[in-house]
Amino acid sequence: MDTFRTLSDTKRTFYQRHTRPLNSIYRRVIEELLVEMHLLTVNVDFKYDPFYALGVVTVFDTFMEGYDPEKDKESIFNAICKAVEGDPQQYREDAERLKSLANNTSKEEITAWLCELKPLSSAANADDLTEILQGIKDNPRFKYSRLFMIGIYTILQTANPEEMKDDSKREEILEKCCQTLGLPKERVDKDLDLYRSNLEKIQQARSVLEDAVQADRKQRERRQQQSGEALEKQEESSEV
Repeated sequence: MDTFRTLSDTKRTFYQRHTRPLNSIYRRVIEELLVEMHLLTVNVDFKYDPFYALGVVTVFDTFMEGYDPEKDKESIFNAICKAVEGDPQQYREDAERLKSLANNTSKEEITAWLCELKPLSSAANADDLTEILQGIKDNPRFKYSRLFMIGIYTILQTANPEEMKDDSKREEILEKCCQTLGLPKERVDKDLDLYRSNLEKIQQARSVLEDAVQADRKQRERRQQQSGEALEKQEESSEV
């Protein structure tokens, strides 16, 4: 690029591409993700990879669940990616490829792949992904990010949900993964703890919101019923 892309430029591009109002409940989630991606993509050491893409897609889809209107979600995601000069289709395709890989490969193989860089079976067709992981290990200037780690975590969680629920086993797996890829373990722990904590909070908030919506719906139905009953009485009185 000839000029440095500022955060204001990125936000302006986002709102030019997605012109509908943002649901106020989700505005903070959207803008925080946009800022995080901006700060990463303007960093000279940052390099896009499918693991990062999976992290972005996972965070967006998880925290935007229940967004109303539903049809706006694709427009928002596309606007975020394009605002940081990314290709939303590439993000989606790379994320789907990794999720499919995690779903269709044994947990032992996936764990050995991410924690020991053992190549996956030829059927997995993932040599290029293994090369990316090896490149990360060999790159002393690799730009670690929370979104990248959420991508790695999502693969492990998808392939091996039971062990990733167990604190000690999860810690053992992540320790090996960080050692192999040269990731900052303390920061990884902090990022994933915050991620899991935020997931719990948004699930609780979503539950409260659903209860409020149901209560509001029942109240409207009650008013409509009362209004209908009042109208019936009025008609009966007029007939008398």
